[in-house]
Amino acid sequence: MAKRSGHTYSSSEPTFLQSIGGTSKSSPYYDEEAARVSQKIDDELKREWARRRDTQRRQVKVMLLGQAESGKSTLQKQFQLYYAHQTLDHSRPLWRPVVYFNVIKGVRMILDELDYELSTLDSDQTTEGQAVVHALAPLGDLVPLTSMEDSLASELSDGVSVAGGRSGVYVRAGWQALVTPLSPNRSKAAPATGGPPPAVAHVTNLASRTLMSVQNEIDDLWKHPAVRILLNNRRIRLDESAPFFLDNIARIAQPDYLPTTADLLNVRLQTLGVSEHSFDIELCGTRYNWLMYDVGGARHAWVPYFDDATAIIFLAPLSAFDQYLEEDGRTNRLDDSLQLFTAICSNKLLKKSHLVLLLNKTDLLKKKLESGIKVRKYITSYGDRPNTYSDVSEYFRAHFIQVHRRNDIGRRVCMPYVYDSLGFVDILIKPNEGVFLTVGEAIIRSHIARTGLA
Repeated sequence: MAKRSGHTYSSSEPTFLQSIGGTSKSSPYYDEEAARVSQKIDDELKREWARRRDTQRRQVKVMLLGQAESGKSTLQKQFQLYYAHQTLDHSRPLWRPVVYFNVIKGVRMILDELDYELSTLDSDQTTEGQAVVHALAPLGDLVPLTSMEDSLASELSDGVSVAGGRSGVYVRAGWQALVTPLSPNRSKAAPATGGPPPAVAHVTNLASRTLMSVQNEIDDLWKHPAVRILLNNRRIRLDESAPFFLDNIARIAQPDYLPTTADLLNVRLQTLGVSEHSFDIELCGTRYNWLMYDVGGARHAWVPYFDDATAIIFLAPLSAFDQYLEEDGRTNRLDDSLQLFTAICSNKLLKKSHLVLLLNKTDLLKKKLESGIKVRKYITSYGDRPNTYSDVSEYFRAHFIQVHRRNDIGRRVCMPYVYDSLGFVDILIKPNEGVFLTVGEAIIRSHIARTGLA
């Protein structure tokens, strides 16, 4: 501060100002104990800051992006199975009601279509028509089971709803707390944990008992020739995982049923919002903490929160070429994936994130092509190209690569990988093998360059 002319400054002024800070041991205001405590706090803050900086440097943020039912949750569960299997084992009982819901939904979808078909056969007085009506009549015993679908969905969703009045189970992160610790043959939760709401326990155990009582009828329905014909003619369109659970109804209907690893990987549950999962993964001799974010629901609201993401893993199911969005029956799902991938490539906030493209569900694509489904019926631009797996998969792959080349503002290298629905472990999950070796090292190199970690 500049001194004013003509003003006399006391020689004691600096001493007084210094004494306010309490830094001079000769000052009458100096408190040795307070100074020691203050220094101790400062040292602890510095150590905590250093620990946080080191932790952040070894954190790898990975976003899983893609439309609903693209395989994001399955990929996350594969990571969990390989790197944190204890947590997956602990959560097995929590998936019981979700598996029951998947089974009941599949049965209901079959019965809905049969009901429509039977309404047209009622007026068919031919011997063949009446024979079909008579053969399907006993299956009406399954109606009480299907009436439980909405009850299960309501309790698992815990009041969560989506626009458009769409039915089904929609959950947010932490939904497991609603059913913890719900286990087979237990109608009440352990008092120490508080347990699930009585309604969840009640409807789950009711579903279990009902499935056990009608498992033979479900098996008869699933194997019925009329159902097989409708499935082959694509009059019945089930969820992709429904055949797996209906094939295993005898095991699932047992009173002591506990979901297997295959059940967990096949089960379908639509999540809303952002779910965080943590995995410790060792690469090149260094242990990194992978924070994997499964993003569901609103597609653009989450972008500002992930501008520091190390990598984006985008999943696009190639088998969806003949499907349409549930919320918009006019939009082809494969076109929707291309539009979403375009938006990610052109987003300025995400331009520094490493980009990995996973074109999945090729096993389902093969089955559809082998059954005679023509790609050109749904993707007119495919034209008269051969309706073979190699030609179709390459055509779709080329489209995604073209989208990246035209729209990526970060000039990033995009690595596209093609694989089946559950083939993550050998090509992606295991460290130092297959795709993971390439993807993991590229992600870590990008992370090191960004954080300056030596």
